[in-house]
Amino acid sequence: MNESKWEFLQTQTRRMAVFLGAGFSKWAAGLPVAAELLDFAIEPFGVRDEQKIEIVRSAKQAWDENHPESLAEQFIAHALMDRHDIRTAVLWYIVRRLSEPYIWKEWHAGRWRRHVLMIDESRKYQRVGVTRARDFLVRLSAPQSGILTTNYDLLIEYALGTKHFNYGRSGEVLTGRGTYPVSQWRNPVALEGSIALAKMHGSISWDLKGRYTDGRRGITGNALIVAPTPEKIAPADLASQWELASLILKESTHLLVFGFAFNPYDEALLNHLQEHGSSIKQVIVIDKDPKPDRVRQILPPAHVCVLPPPPGEEQEYKSWFAKLDSILTGP
Repeated sequence: MNESKWEFLQTQTRRMAVFLGAGFSKWAAGLPVAAELLDFAIEPFGVRDEQKIEIVRSAKQAWDENHPESLAEQFIAHALMDRHDIRTAVLWYIVRRLSEPYIWKEWHAGRWRRHVLMIDESRKYQRVGVTRARDFLVRLSAPQSGILTTNYDLLIEYALGTKHFNYGRSGEVLTGRGTYPVSQWRNPVALEGSIALAKMHGSISWDLKGRYTDGRRGITGNALIVAPTPEKIAPADLASQWELASLILKESTHLLVFGFAFNPYDEALLNHLQEHGSSIKQVIVIDKDPKPDRVRQILPPAHVCVLPPPPGEEQEYKSWFAKLDSILTGP
């Protein structure tokens, strides 16, 4: 391993790793968890989108007729093994559904154009969840060794902005514009922040060619992601993110987990937590339906605390964070 690549981690005094699952994006922005993903709550943009939606809808109906009690992840796993048109339509649908609230549509040069909001775009704050996610991350008082996530939406990036995070290498230059609508084509956008963000299941802003300042693959569907199937195996192209996640865990004494179900079929990820989380002494689980016993099986030396998701009312919100702080600073 190239140690210089991760030297920024070695100089950090932060000790808490933050692990954000689909439940975090659900709480902050109403984005669907896997069980809700196939609700078809997207707006088609032309005939091609309509055709793809119909392919997914028909495939799902056919699956449900024979598997009425199955999970959404099981259908997705089946579809990804099906013929080419079904496989590509399902992958397109997944990233499009998670991008839908952040697609900007405007009339320009005689036709409608779309893009998924850029990370530093000011009008992102008009969209659901960005401010709520930012406020949550800002209010975390414990020093952070980094953030791990299985989410491939851009909510964390929108909340932090390029001046506050990186994907493992501070100074990495992304492809694309910056604070649109003020065009910055000639000024490169670099990740200048100190918070390490490990996206273990990829991102709608990545493909095999690189990483972008926007979620453009949320429109095309050609994103570097690990689809939500029962047995998720990360591709080799995401190895650096798993390595970054291991370093974050090794640097941490506390682990805050928000919205991750610890499902047994997430075997690769759970093994990763177990292998690299031996220094973790305390785990705080934030979830509507927490599974503390599963956490204890994976990280048996750690003390496990449970909290419900933060409430919406401001005074209760402050009280919730006061309780979290007391847990983190307690014995």
